[in-house]
Amino acid sequence: MGCNAGALLEFLRDYEFDTLYVVGDLIDVWKLRRSIYWPQEHSDVIQKILRKGRKGTKIIYIPGNHDEFLADFLGVYGAITMKKNDIHLTPDGRRLLVMHGHELDTVVQNMRWLAFVGDVGYEFLLKLNVPLNWFRRRLGLGYWSLSSFAKQRIKNAVSFVGKFEEAIVRYATDYSVSGVVCGHIHWPVIRKIGEIDYFNTGDWVESSSALVEDFDGKMHLLRDLYPHHHRTSLDQPASADESEVPAEAEELTTS
Repeated sequence: MGCNAGALLEFLRDYEFDTLYVVGDLIDVWKLRRSIYWPQEHSDVIQKILRKGRKGTKIIYIPGNHDEFLADFLGVYGAITMKKNDIHLTPDGRRLLVMHGHELDTVVQNMRWLAFVGDVGYEFLLKLNVPLNWFRRRLGLGYWSLSSFAKQRIKNAVSFVGKFEEAIVRYATDYSVSGVVCGHIHWPVIRKIGEIDYFNTGDWVESSSALVEDFDGKMHLLRDLYPHHHRTSLDQPASADESEVPAEAEELTTS
């Protein structure tokens, strides 16, 4: 998975859902092709999702580019439905297009070799987070992500994010929806672009973020969940005496 599996597992334990959308890249096949690494926590996450399905949660899995092989298996498998995208109807009557988003990434679609190179570079920055945060912990400082900082500060990265969001919104207008939910770019946010509500779920690699809809149809962006799982290594378990810090939250209410 290449993710903060401990935080994701706690999220799945703490929250109950009528419908759970997995917006792609749960299994990082790109990374598995480079090296096989599958700790028990990754199996625990899969088992927890399957268990929720057995208990009545409707699970919709939308494959991304890192697990694109699953796009060959669209259909219904018990409580899990594999779909290219989906239209979600909120309790207040809004239609939201749910998709992963890689379909509109021109690099992924037309220059796959460059996408693989970029993925390797991103993983390298993630690994640099380990020694960097080891020193920060010794100085009494909290977790800080070099890779996230680089994305927010590098001009080309910021430009790419802006163009991606605009492309997603243009695409969504063809579906006659009031909003679009996507992932792909690891940039959690809620904002309005023109007349379209734009929601990006972020990821469980750095931001440990998720979108949650309440019973009134209001969307909440939860981020930096379970920070005690941000270890010097993402796969190193947290100690039992570290306390949880409340997550930051953003919300958008539309009429």
